[in-house]
Amino acid sequence: MTHTDPFLALSARTGRFSHGSPRAVTISSDGARLLLLRSTGPEDPVERLWLLDTADGAERLVADPVALVPGRTGAVAELPAPERRLRERLRLWAPGIGSFAATADCSVAVFALDGRLFRTETEGTETDRAETTELPVAGPAFDPRPAPDGQRVAYVAGGELYVTPGPEPLSPRDGALWGVAEFAAAEELGRTRGHWWSPDGTALLAARVDESALPLRHFADPAHPEVAPESFAYPQAGGPNADVQLWVLGLDGRRVQLRWDDAAFPYVTAAGWEGDGEILLTVADRLQQAVVLLTADPATGATRELSRTEDEFWVDPLPGTPLRLPDGRVLTAADSPAARGLALDGKILDHERIQVRRVVGTHLGRVLLETGEGDPYHQHVDLLDPDTGALERLSEGPGVHGATAAGGTLLLTSATPDGIRRTLHREGAALPLADRAAALPYRVVPALARVTEHRLPTAVVYPRGHVPGTRLPVLLDVYGGPGYQAVAGEPRRWQLKQWWADRGFAVVTTDNRGTPHVSPEFTRAIFRRFSRVALDDQVAALHALAADHPDLDLARVGVRGWSYGGYFAALAVLRRPDVFHAASAGAPPTDFRLYDTAYTERYLGLPQDNPDGYLADCLIPDAPSLTRPLLLIHGLADDNVHPSHTLLLSEALRRAGRPHTVLPLPGVSHMTPDGGTEQIAALELEFLRNALGATPSM
Repeated sequence: MTHTDPFLALSARTGRFSHGSPRAVTISSDGARLLLLRSTGPEDPVERLWLLDTADGAERLVADPVALVPGRTGAVAELPAPERRLRERLRLWAPGIGSFAATADCSVAVFALDGRLFRTETEGTETDRAETTELPVAGPAFDPRPAPDGQRVAYVAGGELYVTPGPEPLSPRDGALWGVAEFAAAEELGRTRGHWWSPDGTALLAARVDESALPLRHFADPAHPEVAPESFAYPQAGGPNADVQLWVLGLDGRRVQLRWDDAAFPYVTAAGWEGDGEILLTVADRLQQAVVLLTADPATGATRELSRTEDEFWVDPLPGTPLRLPDGRVLTAADSPAARGLALDGKILDHERIQVRRVVGTHLGRVLLETGEGDPYHQHVDLLDPDTGALERLSEGPGVHGATAAGGTLLLTSATPDGIRRTLHREGAALPLADRAAALPYRVVPALARVTEHRLPTAVVYPRGHVPGTRLPVLLDVYGGPGYQAVAGEPRRWQLKQWWADRGFAVVTTDNRGTPHVSPEFTRAIFRRFSRVALDDQVAALHALAADHPDLDLARVGVRGWSYGGYFAALAVLRRPDVFHAASAGAPPTDFRLYDTAYTERYLGLPQDNPDGYLADCLIPDAPSLTRPLLLIHGLADDNVHPSHTLLLSEALRRAGRPHTVLPLPGVSHMTPDGGTEQIAALELEFLRNALGATPSM
């Protein structure tokens, strides 16, 4: 679709204002240089690999996919299935080099492009120019990883693990998948890789994944009936999971299986080498109420417990933990009802004023943290002294601040209403990291408030030039589910909301209980039931906001959302038509009995143990109650929320004689790449204007 709206056209051309921004930053172990991915400018979608000297900020292009594969730039839809699915799990949709792996000194980087394997020597050998070589592979290559010395490369092809230059797989041909992360790990548990080199380069730790017990999900593209359907194994709630083992595969042919109680702890959430003689792995039980850090002997496969975290609800993952410090002590999450905290060797570190969001790692002998404090809208960067408990704030001012560090070099990223800046700090000097993204068209400062007795974070965005006293239809732009905070100070997420406001809406966003970064107690309010708390909180927040914002016309309230937000949008008009008058529901999981194990069971338990909770959260039985306009949107190539979710609800609505609209998106995945978000927004606007009578303000 060609956009006639200037903002939507600009957003589509610039990749939602992300083209040209650096990402996937990898700092060398000595801190002297770093590698990153970035396109050449705001309207160039193709991501290239760059090398930067942290002493003076000088940077060089070291791998250009346009030159390496002329005429092809790694467009996601045309990639081999494993690489395409990995990008989907990582939410990568720009073409070019989607991801890379490098040696610790950043002298060698490897990546896959269109199933071909490339190795880049970032400094070259004689001319001080980077040199990229294509390596022969046994089949379409996936997730390559260089050996510590950069001479060999491990990669996956056809479900087997190979090491260059060998023509035969290192893994046994036993019918299992080797070297990959299964769906549950990659989509829900934060582990997107399945093989790791030993520090001495003589062996690989590899995941063995047996999906034979899983049901298959099938995808056909109705727009291209000549193309055969695609299938993959999917772990459905209450059903079997993939059987995951970890093996040490020596280049000399030795094979050792790591042994733990995998019946009690089937999920491997993290793994890696701590040294040549030790492997660390983190495992979790099926309901994720217990998470255990294990040390393993790679010579024998024997494991021993180092730490255990348990919770009667679920153990909410804290990125970066468990973390073993250089002196051997182990840092773990330690939640109280009011705070996400830390414990060192089991001793709780008392910092009630902060909510730890991520443990970045160690920096200058201390622990680098991303934290919230007071207002969850903001995120800060702190250094924690593990011995004294003292905190040092590294970030300045409001906004969302994040960090990456290695070898004494710190990259501090600060997102504020004025934009995003990245600064390298090394040996007392500060250098800006170039960002070539388009300038954000709007400086959005939403009206923030904490409302109701639960102090729900809320935001209201008005049209620019809004005249107080002018009543506006309300658009609830919602997510509302676990794992995502919508009311946060990252400026790019407010651009589309301002566009919606300028089309004649007061745009309201609320983080109901169940969303993260307020407190563990706030998040766990949805235990064993999604719909009731989310719906009650969103309705209560609307009424509380209307008391302070008289221009909110609660007689005209629309709701839009995607994924869990799409579920909530459909839920809203089905169960509270007295409050919500129209809904646009994108990719909604309408029946969580059909969604995946690791996500759904963490919050709702097993369907066989909580049948009433699953039924109460299912939208299909509500179909006869629809009385409001409902637009259902779904990508037909969505392997996260299968399009059957929308089709089952649509079928139930048809059988009940309830008018509704369905917008199928052939070939589109859960991410809606290539301008899909903007195309959908234009169609939603027409639908919601007709339903609510919104009038453009500008």
